[in-house]
Amino acid sequence: MPPAVSVDVVCLGESMVTFVPSRPGRLADVPSFARGIGGAESNVACGLARCGHRARWISRVGTDGFGDHLLTEIAAAGVDVSRVQRDPRRPTGIYFRTAGERAVGQEPVPGADSAGEHHAEEPLAEVLYYRAGSAAAAMSPALMPREELWSGRILHLTGITPALSGDCLALTQELTAPAPGRPLVSFDVNYRLELWRDEGGHGPAVLLDLARGCDLVFVGEDEAEAAWGMRGADAIRAALPEPALLVVKRGAAGATVYARGPGGTDTVTAEPAPLVEVVAPVGAGDAFAAGFLSGTLRGLPVAERLRHGHLMAAAALTVPGDLATPPSRERADRWVALDAAAWGTLRFGPGGMVPARSAPETAAVEVSNP
Repeated sequence: MPPAVSVDVVCLGESMVTFVPSRPGRLADVPSFARGIGGAESNVACGLARCGHRARWISRVGTDGFGDHLLTEIAAAGVDVSRVQRDPRRPTGIYFRTAGERAVGQEPVPGADSAGEHHAEEPLAEVLYYRAGSAAAAMSPALMPREELWSGRILHLTGITPALSGDCLALTQELTAPAPGRPLVSFDVNYRLELWRDEGGHGPAVLLDLARGCDLVFVGEDEAEAAWGMRGADAIRAALPEPALLVVKRGAAGATVYARGPGGTDTVTAEPAPLVEVVAPVGAGDAFAAGFLSGTLRGLPVAERLRHGHLMAAAALTVPGDLATPPSRERADRWVALDAAAWGTLRFGPGGMVPARSAPETAAVEVSNP
């Protein structure tokens, strides 16, 4: 018998304490850092909780102060952390980063913004992880009870977890394998080249196999090309025909969903993203997943799920950290209901949503800071 559902979504994966420079510059030159939290799966859990859903984050952290900090901050966002394990012999992972984030599967590019423009005065994006041997790297099928991982309507995983250790890979393989009573399994590919460098080039193949076992898959066009050499959403769907829902993220161009119908044919839905003045790209993919999953839990049409994902991502893009306060459900629903012309006038920036400067005055939509 499947375990009783007690929450809407369970998110499994490592979260770390992150240190962000107090001023622009190379990590070697920065004198001090501000402390925050970072972790793809806990980011999704926080986003869902802030949207009014019951979200549970499951992981392992050390019994150190950094573990205490993670649990306090994630719980403060409304997430259930009661199933997080504490390990007295292993530390909580930490990492240091500059304001930007290295492009997926590529070396850093000086001053590259989301539109591909370059600014020579901007420093290289740097990310340094100190997570080897962390408490989360010890996650395994033996340590992580299935009844807890299956305690939600949706189980959300990412491709980061299987890269942490052999035990983590075994756990992810078990959770993405077909099994009676399994909840809907959501998987964000989240390809990170640096995490797979020691795996002899097998990381992309591992991620493809894992994604094929899931019900809902998120993947960016950039990471699909970096990992698998695939170009374009149709090519990605051809390589991943198994998931009932495949969400292909296309950056500023928006996202496309392939939804398999009863006859085995796909319905393809695409929605453009609002214009965004980017402060930092960190956490936007996690926010998008949270918005789409929120719409999924509410049973919304696919196009509306995409728009909710875009709005959550836009909020994340306009703050320097991993987490942002999303628009209220009422306000988000109002924006999502706009017609295509009005949707195209929305612009997200540090000052809030405003009409796009190029939009006709009659079509502009005046909205306030979320």
